[in-house]
Amino acid sequence: MATIDEDLGQIEKDIRQLKIEYDQYFGGGRKRPPTEIEWRIDLLVKRYNERGGELKSGQRFRFNNLTQTYAKYKDIFRKKTKQKEEGIIQRHFGAAARAIEQARAREHEKEEPAEASAGRDVKAFRIICSHPESEPEKVEKLYEAFLQAKQLAGEHTGKLSRSSFNQFVLKKTKELQQQKNCKDVEYVVETVEGRVKLKALVKT
Repeated sequence: MATIDEDLGQIEKDIRQLKIEYDQYFGGGRKRPPTEIEWRIDLLVKRYNERGGELKSGQRFRFNNLTQTYAKYKDIFRKKTKQKEEGIIQRHFGAAARAIEQARAREHEKEEPAEASAGRDVKAFRIICSHPESEPEKVEKLYEAFLQAKQLAGEHTGKLSRSSFNQFVLKKTKELQQQKNCKDVEYVVETVEGRVKLKALVKT
């Protein structure tokens, strides 16, 4: 029987595969939507929704982020499937998904104050976390801002994953709260001399 961490890893893997196969379906490379993968994800999500008390804080945080991401993609898939069935889909799903991500990134820039000073090449993204395990939206915004900044700077992002980033933010926040006896931790993404920096600052 798989462990909780193995099941969470399977959910993350299946979400990635689901995106790929829906991409193929909307692009004409598949005749049927990948319903088997969706069924498998739904089964695991239902299992851990019912067994939430068995999850440790880090596992619950990871699970919440995965289910939130899955829900967003399911909504995209549902709308695109309807358009495809009605014969009005006009562009490749990959392009549509990128457009959605770009629009979301622009919204994030509007939400957070942008700063520029000597030595900084681009605007800084700032966000405050107090309880990242229950603030998945904030952590997702931070992850997307960090990923986008690295891509714009031409830095390699192959080893950067959402789950490992989530774990880093959770661990770093708890460490600073214990060490500095503070409640809030401000995370800053900025590009300095062509290199992207992620800073964790104590808010007093």
